[in-house]
Amino acid sequence: MLLRLIAQYSKPYAGWIAAVLLLQLATTIATLYLPSLNASIIDEGVVNGDIDFIWRTGGVMLAVALVQVLTAVAAVYFGAKTSMAVGRDIRRSVFHSVAAFSAREVNEFGAPTLITRGTNDVQQVQMLVLMGLNFMVTAPIMCIGGVIMALQEDPGLSWLVWVSVPVLLVVVGFLVVKLMPLFRVMQERIDGINGVLREQITGIRVIRAFVREPYETERFREANEKLTETGVKVGQLFVLMFPVIGLILHLATAAVLWFGGQRVDAGDIQPGALTAFLQYLLQILMAVMMGTFMAMMIPRALVCAERIGEVLDVEPSLHDPQTGSGLPTAGRGRVEFRGVSFGYPGAEEPVLKDISFTAEPGRTTAIIGSTGAGKTTLLNLIPRLYDAGRGQVLIDGVPVDRLTRQALSDAVAAVPQKPYLFSGTVASNLRYGAPDATDEDLWTALEIAQATDFVRDKEGGFDAPISQGGTNVSGGQRQRLCIARALAARPSVYLFDDSFSALDVSTDARLRAALRESIADATVILVAQRVATITEADEILVLDDGRIVGRGTHEQLLETNETYREIVESQITAEEVA
Repeated sequence: MLLRLIAQYSKPYAGWIAAVLLLQLATTIATLYLPSLNASIIDEGVVNGDIDFIWRTGGVMLAVALVQVLTAVAAVYFGAKTSMAVGRDIRRSVFHSVAAFSAREVNEFGAPTLITRGTNDVQQVQMLVLMGLNFMVTAPIMCIGGVIMALQEDPGLSWLVWVSVPVLLVVVGFLVVKLMPLFRVMQERIDGINGVLREQITGIRVIRAFVREPYETERFREANEKLTETGVKVGQLFVLMFPVIGLILHLATAAVLWFGGQRVDAGDIQPGALTAFLQYLLQILMAVMMGTFMAMMIPRALVCAERIGEVLDVEPSLHDPQTGSGLPTAGRGRVEFRGVSFGYPGAEEPVLKDISFTAEPGRTTAIIGSTGAGKTTLLNLIPRLYDAGRGQVLIDGVPVDRLTRQALSDAVAAVPQKPYLFSGTVASNLRYGAPDATDEDLWTALEIAQATDFVRDKEGGFDAPISQGGTNVSGGQRQRLCIARALAARPSVYLFDDSFSALDVSTDARLRAALRESIADATVILVAQRVATITEADEILVLDDGRIVGRGTHEQLLETNETYREIVESQITAEEVA
């Protein structure tokens, strides 16, 4: 998965990668050439007292060193540019994949792990690309070239190379095997701590209301300690790595000086050749150490790539139709359910069972029922937050699964049960579904939603800041701004999912009266818990256990439907409402 991911997202930057590899090749060749020049200066210049040779060869060494520096800097520049671009593209793909998920896929993964996979996991893969580009050519060529050059200087000391390198490789292999499962656990525990933090920040008001700070602090402490425990285990292996590598380097250096010194004393090699051999051996071991650093990153990057791949490989349950169509120009927003059933994955039985009704333009269709009856689920099938398991949902005679997402968005505006505002301003939130709306359109929407007064009172008016989630406005204000956002889009179908629950009775009445006048030609489907909100609806559907058990006006249902009468009487006596 790691190789497939890197190959796929590196392809557009093949030119940059080629430049990096060529520059790294030039750097490595220059690095390998320097010890032999140094040996020549010692053996031919210093020993023979040839000052001119020292100056000439020294000048060549300076030129080679300059080339080495320039190519190394350029290689790092292009390597960093490539790896950052690859990371950007992977993050973009993860975001686009998640944006195409239905609520089902989002719930299966969970928000915390999706955040981790789109940030921390991508960063690990990105860092591996950077290290790989920097060491992909340097490490193997320096290792192989160093062996060849060292053997040319003195084959008699070659056994030191064949001993040192395998020992180092065994150490690296042992560490990689130990690190792989630890990195998988670490990423899962990062998911865990992100989940706890996200939940605590989102629910801070509830936590404070119930004085649950000590309990939440303990939850965070447990998640934090689990992550720390895994991090310490990883750190212990890394701490072990550096002393072992250092020990091997020092032992190799000592061995070269000991055995090489004896060969110099015997006249088998020159002092410069011994110096060059030592430098080549150190270069070989350094190349292996570079590979070690990459090897340390590969296990974690492998785990992260698998987690990213799981997101990218998911086939969303909701698809934009390949031959998608728009709504007929003569259509006005007629919504029809034909024998619709729906069940959540893993549920023992469907939430909705054989639902059939029609919501006509210019009429308000209300849906009421006990908690868990399936009211919100029914509403979510219209904008295709879920697809019906059986039956069809149609708008103006066209099944919603044949409509493009844009056509569906233009036709339907929903105000969710939990109103949500985005960070920005009042105006940016109102224009979320209608980017081209004028200020006059926005004021009209606010007036209908009974939100004009508090927006005018805010410093900046339309430009007043809104925090993420709308946490800097009250629940009622947040609800009215969400209603105004839907009104600004001017769709043909309005969906209100218990969208007046935070409003006082008088504001609720004024808002519903304004809605009747302003969107008289539109189709309105309204879910409510409060009976007073739906008494004037043209048709009321009573849901019970996922089935429609009654339909009619308020007066008709009071007379004929026991379930509706029980709901009414639980809030207020039937005689008072009638």
